[in-house]
Amino acid sequence: MEYKVDKKESPGWGEVEVLGETYEEGRPEGEDLGRWRQKLASREEKLRYLENGERYWYGTEWFGSEKRKNPA
Repeated sequence: MEYKVDKKESPGWGEVEVLGETYEEGRPEGEDLGRWRQKLASREEKLRYLENGERYWYGTEWFGSEKRKNPA
């Protein structure tokens, strides 16, 4: 794959090479687009999928400035 490289002016560095877009253009296609419920068999799998996707709200571990000794 050919990468697009741009030359840009940077303060203190002069002219530098910057990597451009590395993704392929386009949109997802197909009948099953966005049909995640049909791909999971049981209710437990669906709940696990949702909890993993929203682990910020359901998770017990916290990182960085959100970490507290005593939970609220």
